[in-house]
Amino acid sequence: MRTLIPALALALASAAPGLAQSYAVTNGRVVTNTDQGIIPNGTVLVRDGSIVAVGTDVTIPVGTEVIDAEGGWITPGLFAPFTQIGLIEVALEGSTTDAGASDSPYSVALDVSDGFNPAGTHIAATRMRGVTRAAIYPSTGHNIFGGQGGLVDTSGDPDSVFESGSFVFADLSQSGAATAGGSRPAAWAYLEAAFNDARGYPGRFSADHEGDALNRYDAQALLPVVRGRVPLVLNIDRAADLRRAIRFQADNAPVQLIIGGGAEAWLVADELAAAGIPVMLDPLRNLPASFDEIAATLHGAQRLHEAGVTIAYTTQTSDGYYNARLITQHAGNAVTNGVAWDQAFRSITLTPAEIYGMGDRYGALATGYAGDVVVWDGDPLEVMSSPVAVLIDGEATEMDSRQTRLRDRYINITDETPFAYRR
Repeated sequence: MRTLIPALALALASAAPGLAQSYAVTNGRVVTNTDQGIIPNGTVLVRDGSIVAVGTDVTIPVGTEVIDAEGGWITPGLFAPFTQIGLIEVALEGSTTDAGASDSPYSVALDVSDGFNPAGTHIAATRMRGVTRAAIYPSTGHNIFGGQGGLVDTSGDPDSVFESGSFVFADLSQSGAATAGGSRPAAWAYLEAAFNDARGYPGRFSADHEGDALNRYDAQALLPVVRGRVPLVLNIDRAADLRRAIRFQADNAPVQLIIGGGAEAWLVADELAAAGIPVMLDPLRNLPASFDEIAATLHGAQRLHEAGVTIAYTTQTSDGYYNARLITQHAGNAVTNGVAWDQAFRSITLTPAEIYGMGDRYGALATGYAGDVVVWDGDPLEVMSSPVAVLIDGEATEMDSRQTRLRDRYINITDETPFAYRR
């Protein structure tokens, strides 16, 4: 058994990527997200990609690489539930954007996993902030449906997409109303017609017939949603629209709804909890940026938690294709505004995994879970804390990015030009 500083452990991991690695992360405050709670001075043992032991009396086999947390924090990897990392490189350059396709004849059938680039430069920077898993989302185009989203890891490996077609995304907010023809009734009518098309697939599309709202390819893609096998994520903020969504779920059982946005969700928190509809909310949304979010408040997350709503945190107020890495800051602000620390941390780890049906594999430090482990130099929800080591599926990852390489390249350059020419 050897004790290694994290940098050396990472160097060894990158030197032999084809070999199975065993790691023991020791001497840290272990946040398990299980009934074990927080272990003041514990160890997490990872072997063959999965966690095999967590506790204070873990036996470390000979030959295991040891990462000493040096009294820091040991946590599950963060799970960013609403992002577009790997889909957009430069938002203003269309050739680097694969999040939406407004000119395509298809909508529901579009799966953004097909456009995910694991080598995107924002992925490494996101991973370095402790985010190991993320849901990637489409943007809407010519109708209320953006398409299908997927689940990815941030390792940068070619097989980073570990589930495609994980959910379907639709916009029922004021922007969705505009796309549907100019009003919310138009948007809801389109959604109902689309569901009817999917229910009628394939019979309704016999011969040369098309659906009332969808073509046959989109109707086929929506069928798993109608049958309750794949969740439908609705972008909704206004309380009145949320109540309409609750009725829609009841009328269209067994459909599973997830709310994205939810600026006014706290106003209908009890109804959402009773309906079992989870909400993905940015705790920093508190300004009336539109008429859909007049009642947005920094206490929204607290009120949803108190009502028993399943809630995951997003970074919606930041650009989702490169600022998912700020998710700990948003969770920390939720704590500032009344949310318990363990609730806030769960909302960026285990809860997002549960919302996407992955709660038995990601978001916790427990036997059988994926070896996604992050070592922090302090409290993860404190803005000055940073990860010092990140494991994904039991493999140590590189702790550098394009930003850090540029920093290292230029930090020590000496300007020897005459003073008048210096910038």
